[in-house]
Amino acid sequence: MSTAHAIPASTPIPLRNLTHPVQLKVVGAAGAGFASPAQDWEESAINLVDLLRLDRAASFVFRVSGQSMLDAGLFDSDVLVVDRDAKPMNGRIVIAVVDGGFVVRQLCVRNGVPTLEARNSRMHYDPVVADESVEVWGVVRASVRNLQA
Repeated sequence: MSTAHAIPASTPIPLRNLTHPVQLKVVGAAGAGFASPAQDWEESAINLVDLLRLDRAASFVFRVSGQSMLDAGLFDSDVLVVDRDAKPMNGRIVIAVVDGGFVVRQLCVRNGVPTLEARNSRMHYDPVVADESVEVWGVVRASVRNLQA
């Protein structure tokens, strides 16, 4: 297996210079409730670059490392699509630089004070006050999970 396409856990990756857009054939719609055989499906292919908006200069990819965001639906080894130009707002999941390293946390404003909070009710993580020593690097827009891993 080539390591040229591996996604390092600690390095943001710009994606706008992708040379070969990935297109996947759409087989059909899969009902998450009751199946509907009469449901028409017109889309024949999905371009992952377009779907995830990966061709933007401000879009980057990170891989989750750890268990701190399980309650937010983010698991170890998930891939995150992060926008550098999105406005960090209360309740958004963000990538921040804390103590020289990247972390994924939820931005919460409590009594006017922005904090970065983990989302794992089974473990304790101290909230981090988002002061001048913390850089909110980008806002998480999407996540991708390999269900076979």
